Amino acid sequence: MDAVLRFSPALSDWVLHNLRQGCAPANVIKAMRAQDMPPEAARTIVDAFVFALRTGSPVPVDSVTVAPLYQYEPPRLPPGASIRTTDRLVRVAARAAQPAMAVLDDVFDPQECEELIALARPRLAPSTTVDPLSGRDLVGEQRSSLGMFFRLRENAFIARLDQRVSELMNLPVENGEGLQVLCYPAGAQSMPHFDFLVPSNAANKASLARSGQRVSTLVSYLNEVEEGGETIFPECGWSVPPRRGSAVYFEYCNSLGQVDHASLHAGGPVLHGEKWVATKWMRQRRFVAAGEASDG
Repeated sequence: MDAVLRFSPALSDWVLHNLRQGCAPANVIKAMRAQDMPPEAARTIVDAFVFALRTGSPVPVDSVTVAPLYQYEPPRLPPGASIRTTDRLVRVAARAAQPAMAVLDDVFDPQECEELIALARPRLAPSTTVDPLSGRDLVGEQRSSLGMFFRLRENAFIARLDQRVSELMNLPVENGEGLQVLCYPAGAQSMPHFDFLVPSNAANKASLARSGQRVSTLVSYLNEVEEGGETIFPECGWSVPPRRGSAVYFEYCNSLGQVDHASLHAGGPVLHGEKWVATKWMRQRRFVAAGEASDG
């Protein structure tokens, strides 16, 4: 049974006020510890508020459920210094275990990167985020980019990339959402966020019911960025610079259905030039988009 950490509504109001005023979570924790609150209790409470504010989940009022620690399992990404797919040898430049992450080289060749950009460019639209309260798409400042989605196996070229990526991520092609291409112009960035879905609105609940949770992400870089645009993982101190043809892979959902908060990540601001990326999200089971009929 999960433990419950209780506190006063007055403390809840104080934590919420300070976080909304822009106080760093570490400083809020420090102030709570100065009032003789045990360090782990202070961190657990503040982490719960930060998560709620990021995801649109209900803000704690007088208690926080202390969930079991995330159980790390052997990664889905195949082991070794390289991964052989049907049509390519992909080199593993670096790995990490907690969270499960890897930097991969030669995921796409230069011609494939150029073709993806050329196919995506005419279909770009301002990127949207999901309003955590209403579930509606919003054009917001958190992701100041342009984007589009390819349908799964939309054409022979996309089908080849879908197959390669699914072999890298070690899950069936059908579990993948359509490949997304994003363009970040100079000055654009994405704020810290999770890729797993939180059931804080009807749209996310319906998507989880259809296809299960997202379990892993592959972000592939399609061009050389003049300056900036790193993919940043603040919880573990990783920063991955964008290099054409390379990718960063990370996992965040285990066989128990737990999600890993250490997978929090952001896109650093593009200081000069522009950044193009292609993103693949994998689900627990076959991906069924809204409006599509499920086989079962």
